[in-house]
Amino acid sequence: MSRRCTITGKRANNGFAVSHSHRRTKKLQQPNLQYKRLWDPEQGCFIRIKICAQTLRTIQKNGINQVAREYGINLAEYVCAEKMS
Repeated sequence: MSRRCTITGKRANNGFAVSHSHRRTKKLQQPNLQYKRLWDPEQGCFIRIKICAQTLRTIQKNGINQVAREYGINLAEYVCAEKMS
């Protein structure tokens, strides 16, 4: 699985590490991805998704269903943790 936020689609950014002598070497700036188990009130169960920390803060502020609708994500595709067992 790629290092990509499930909701926003954030992924690595190319950049330069600049030394004291101003020599540049390429580096990747990775997003802060976390696997999280979030409660979905519409489905009535937990869903497990990989999201970046910034998206998690937005979800805590606005709610998971509003954020998913904003980005055009169907949360029904992500199988609930309890329904799997």
